[in-house]
Amino acid sequence: MIFKVEGHKLRSGLLAFALALTASATFVPVQSAHAQTRTLPDFTDLVDQVGPSVVNIRTVEKVTPRAGNGEMDEEMQEFFRRFFGQPIPGQPGQPRQGPTPKRPQQPQEEERPRGVGSGFILTADGYVMTNAHVVEDASEVLVTLPDKREFKAKIVGADKRTDVAVVKIEASGLPAVKVGDISKLRVGEWVMAIGSPFGLENTVTAGIVSAKQRDTGEYLPFIQTDVAINPGNSGGPLINMRGEVVGINSQIYSRSGGFMGISFSIPIDEAIRVSDQLRTSGRVSRGRIGVQIDQVTKDVAEAIGLGKAQGALVRGVEAGSPGEKAGVEPGDVITKFDGKAIEKPSDLPRLVGNTKPGTKSTLTVFRRGASRDLSVTIAEIEPDKPAKRAADRDEPAPKPPASAAAKSLGLAVSDLTDAQKKELKIKGGVKVDAANEGAARAGLREGDIILAVGNAEVANTKEFESAVGKADKSKALSVLFRRGDWAQYALIRPAR
Repeated sequence: MIFKVEGHKLRSGLLAFALALTASATFVPVQSAHAQTRTLPDFTDLVDQVGPSVVNIRTVEKVTPRAGNGEMDEEMQEFFRRFFGQPIPGQPGQPRQGPTPKRPQQPQEEERPRGVGSGFILTADGYVMTNAHVVEDASEVLVTLPDKREFKAKIVGADKRTDVAVVKIEASGLPAVKVGDISKLRVGEWVMAIGSPFGLENTVTAGIVSAKQRDTGEYLPFIQTDVAINPGNSGGPLINMRGEVVGINSQIYSRSGGFMGISFSIPIDEAIRVSDQLRTSGRVSRGRIGVQIDQVTKDVAEAIGLGKAQGALVRGVEAGSPGEKAGVEPGDVITKFDGKAIEKPSDLPRLVGNTKPGTKSTLTVFRRGASRDLSVTIAEIEPDKPAKRAADRDEPAPKPPASAAAKSLGLAVSDLTDAQKKELKIKGGVKVDAANEGAARAGLREGDIILAVGNAEVANTKEFESAVGKADKSKALSVLFRRGDWAQYALIRPAR
């Protein structure tokens, strides 16, 4: 009985509590402590803020029209002969009717519209930044402001390597953009672009940052976004949510010529560095050290004791270059430049290129299992020169029988003559007379010069045999070899 009474009271109490809870829920929403309320961004204020600084750029080029010779081609003459039964008067070999026409004058150059692009006002006194390809080969550049004022612009300078150009219009009190800090740009944040796609001025598009430091083979690492960029957007600004320019819209990935969801922008810090030089001297001065580089693969890194696949593998060193004077050798792996790590080969030319010519810098190279620092004086970059190919002009000598050590790798090697060493500018090495089995699979071939086996330099066949004899036969053997002017590594794997 007591149980029933208490049970009845308990049920009544639970019912009252439930009703009270329901009533309170009407006024106090239940929400997780970690829940966050986020809304889609509103770009209207940004458009009002940055829009007046974005300009439309039209270019004109002078062309010489093709002069007609007044004579009909053979196919057209044959057409008239077949369907009209007679040749056309005035053609070669036919009597002319009427007065003899005057000799046509030399065609004159005429101006034709070349293209449409975008740009943005960099300074209040009329400096405008855009892409180099927007103003390339233009005889006249016309800049139209959002208030419809139009100016003829002077090209201050253009740099094809970074695709950055600066033009100047004669105006003052212009609304200049704010330049953002690229180091604070994060993947996933919202960004906006303003430009003139297909000539449609003041078009606004938006998206997010898809990636940073995107290497597309160009001189600069790009910002990748999914902002809609189309022809005509080139040179326009990429803007963050604080109204700051963080990039210049430059390229798109497209199979159709239109937007496909992948756009690339030049980081604004790199663009400003270039524009400062263009405004000062009209050109960009870059550093060089005169080495040809390649990627370090994971297998090569492990085989030579580097561990991690990083740095830039030196395949060749130009004669008389800063690299040669500093002691850089083919086969070195450059891991640092002035203390900054080289994660991939493209990092090196960017760091060196941004260094003022004449500066003394430090290269950290990995050679024969150890790191060392080399002092190098940066030179100014020169136009690319075609790679030279070294030819062996010595008369072929009888090939000695392959040693047991060489045979185990599928190789037959011989000593170099003094003349060959002098021509190749090397102190030692062995020449590959034949490459079979493992050596052939590794990419070695007749005529290659082997400079090192493992991490041991080989000056002659005796040292080559000794190095091969000491190597672990169960592991892949790294071989540094030279082919023409280029040096690279090969991994000869043990036979299974």
